[in-house]
Amino acid sequence: MKGFLEDANYSIGLLDEGATLADVIDNCIYEHTHTGKRAFYVGDLGKLVKNNIQWQNVMAPIKPFYPVRCNSTPGVLEILGTLGVGFACSSKSEMALVQDLGISPENIIYTNPCKQASQIKYAAKAGINIMTCDNDIELKKIARNHPNAKLLLHIATEDITADEEMNMKFGTTLKNCRHLMECAKELGVQIVGVKFHVSGSCKELQTYIHAISDARCVFDMAEELGFKMNMLDIGGGFTGSELQLEEVNHVIRPLLDVYFPKESGVNVIAEPGCYYVSSAFTLAVNIIAKKTVEYDKLLPSGVEQTRNDDEPVFTYYINDGVYGSFASKLSEKLNTIPEVHKKYKEDEPLFASSLWGPSCDELDQIVENCLLPELSVGDWLIFDNMGSGTLGEQSTFNDYQRPLIYYMMSFSDWDEMQDAGIASDTLMKNFFFVPLCIQLSPEDRFSTAA
Repeated sequence: MKGFLEDANYSIGLLDEGATLADVIDNCIYEHTHTGKRAFYVGDLGKLVKNNIQWQNVMAPIKPFYPVRCNSTPGVLEILGTLGVGFACSSKSEMALVQDLGISPENIIYTNPCKQASQIKYAAKAGINIMTCDNDIELKKIARNHPNAKLLLHIATEDITADEEMNMKFGTTLKNCRHLMECAKELGVQIVGVKFHVSGSCKELQTYIHAISDARCVFDMAEELGFKMNMLDIGGGFTGSELQLEEVNHVIRPLLDVYFPKESGVNVIAEPGCYYVSSAFTLAVNIIAKKTVEYDKLLPSGVEQTRNDDEPVFTYYINDGVYGSFASKLSEKLNTIPEVHKKYKEDEPLFASSLWGPSCDELDQIVENCLLPELSVGDWLIFDNMGSGTLGEQSTFNDYQRPLIYYMMSFSDWDEMQDAGIASDTLMKNFFFVPLCIQLSPEDRFSTAA
C-alpha cells in the first residue's frame, strides 16, 4: 500500500468493511514510530468514486474536467480517468501525465492563461486542440504555434465580493471579446466556446447568473462573426460539499436551460478540482522540536491578552511545512485544523500553541494560534482535507523529505467500480487486500514517544 509520490508504480489497499480510515492511520503511525518518523498521507480513493457519483446525480449532463494541478498523484489520475472524467492541464508535464494514462486528446484541455510557445507546440503535436485564451498576445502566440487550436475565450467574472482567492485576475471583458474574435478571424484561428471561473471563496451565487448571461452575449457575438460555438466551461470553485453543489446547480440550471438548451448543441463542462480530492486525503505529521515562547508574541495583532501568566505557551515544529504539503498556506487560509493522534483525558488542560514547518523560515508557519494539550517531540498530528494543493509537486526546500502516500479503498467501493464496468485491468492490478491485524495495546497504539 506504500508508494512514493513521484513513482508511477503504486498500489491500493483493499480494506474490510470493518476497517476505518482511523485504523489505517493507526497502523501507519505504528509502523513509522518503529522504523523512522516521516510525514505521510492516507488517500481514500473510494471518495473519488463517491464524489463522481454525487456529481452525476446533481450536475449531469455537465461533464467534469479535473484540474491536474490540484493533485497529480498517479492513483488519483488513474481512478478519475477510469471514471471517464476529462482533464484540465496547465503544463506540458501535466499533459504528458494524462496522456500516459491513455486519455484521448479530446478529453484534455490546456488551460494555462500564460502559455509557453514550446508547450503550445507540444499540445499541437499531441493533438490537444482545446485551450483557453483571454488576450490578443496569447491569441497571436497560439496562431503561430498551433494553427488547429480550438479556443475557449476566458471571460472575467464580476467581482461581487472583496474576498477573492487570487490577486492576479485572468479573463477578458465583454467589450474586448469582439476585438479578440475579429483578430481570430484574421489569423484563421477557431473560437469554439467560452470559459469563466467563479472562486470557491465567493459566497454570492449571483455571480454565476452574471457569468452565464455574459457567456450568452459572447455566443451571440460569435454567431454574428460566423463562429460556430459549441462549448461552455463554467470553471471550478466547487468545494466538495453536496449542499454547495446543489445550491450552484439550483442557480445555474434554469439559466442553462434557457440560454444553452440541449437542442443548441452546446456542451457544458466544468473544472471541479478540490471537489474530487480535498476530502480524500489525510496528512499525518510528526513533532520534531518544541519550545516555550512568550504569549504576547504568539497572539495575532489586536487580540487582547486574557491568559494567566503562569500558563506555558508552546511552539511546535513538524516535519512538513509550506515548502511541502502546506504550500497553499502561503496564499490562502488553512481549511483544516490539527487533531492530536494520541489519546488524552477530556479534562486535560489545553495551552496556546503554534505550529511551524521544519525550515525555520519566518514564512513557514502552519497554524498561528490554536489550543492543544501539551505535546512531546515524537507525537503525531493529523490534518484532514489535505488532498488539494501540492500532492505531486516538487519541493524547493533542500532537506524536505516528501511524504509517503498510502492509497486505500473499501471493498464496497471496489465492488461498485467493478459492477459499473469502470475498473480496467490496468487499474485492477494495483489492488491488494490489506488485513489490519496488528493488535496493539492501548499504550502502543497511542504512544508516539521518540
